[in-house]
Amino acid sequence: MPDISILWSEEFLGVAYRYFDLRMNVIPLFQNRKHASDVWNETVHWWSDHDIKMRFIESGDQYWFILASESRRPDHNLSFFKVLPKSNNYLRFKKGHMGEAYLCFASYTKKDEKDVKNDAVCNCSHTKEEHDGRCLADGCNCDKFASFELKLLKKKKTVTNIKFLDEKEVKDDSVSWNCLYINKYKNSA
Repeated sequence: MPDISILWSEEFLGVAYRYFDLRMNVIPLFQNRKHASDVWNETVHWWSDHDIKMRFIESGDQYWFILASESRRPDHNLSFFKVLPKSNNYLRFKKGHMGEAYLCFASYTKKDEKDVKNDAVCNCSHTKEEHDGRCLADGCNCDKFASFELKLLKKKKTVTNIKFLDEKEVKDDSVSWNCLYINKYKNSA
């Protein structure tokens, strides 16, 4: 029977992947920097690197991102999960992580045309200078400039307990089973 005392949170926006460090980065995204910092300081700061478990449970075109550890402050322990669509960035991480990754948090903020400098890049891959409300580049159907800003927290942890599983394999992994039991199977029973 799963440990019901584990608190699961999906109170973050999603996950970003970054490839240009010594190790690949897995970055849960929060709406604002203060919230990301508070969650890190109250929970993740107290996790020992070697105890952190990162799981990716694949189910069709989606995957469950699961992040958990036993805290040295059990009264503040919290584990994280989010169901996300598979993306090229996720598949690139899966292929190239080599058994370890840096974990860090970041804030994610949407930016409009009026909020950015001229060299900022729109989600359509053209710069602000190529927009006047809509994109002016030939062949682009972008109706409105939209971009985002990531602000990474300076703190990070090294995770070496990373597993990719199919949903039918979760019963063999306690943290995955607990997460799916509490957040999927129990509610559908």
